[in-house]
Amino acid sequence: MVQATPFLLVLFLALGAHGLSTEKCNLVGRWVNDLGSNMTITAVNANGVFAGSYHTAVTATSNEIRLSPLHGAQQKGPNQKGQPTFGFTVNWSFSDSITVFTGQCFVDEDGKEVLKTMWLWRLHANNLRNDWNAT
Repeated sequence: MVQATPFLLVLFLALGAHGLSTEKCNLVGRWVNDLGSNMTITAVNANGVFAGSYHTAVTATSNEIRLSPLHGAQQKGPNQKGQPTFGFTVNWSFSDSITVFTGQCFVDEDGKEVLKTMWLWRLHANNLRNDWNAT
């Protein structure tokens, strides 16, 4: 019986490990960045499409900063492992510019959800010659 115990323990650990869930990152909620800008994602549908709002703390305009709508998509492929890639667009409601973000949602070693993103900001250009400095 003593020799069977390690085998049963290993078998139990193997079967038990199958039932353990890995931590998953959920985009739904309110997110705040290190500059104080914040966004809220209200829901992600079964296809990965989501919407929400973005309130920036940083701007290059003298206009009053207002809440702006965002629309995006989360990758729903089988290889995401609970830490999905995503992209979204913010159509700034107080300026003639638009920003696209792309990134990934991670769960760090402390269990905290973290978004890592890159962005591209596009200003309105008055003509084709001025296109060079609009992005």
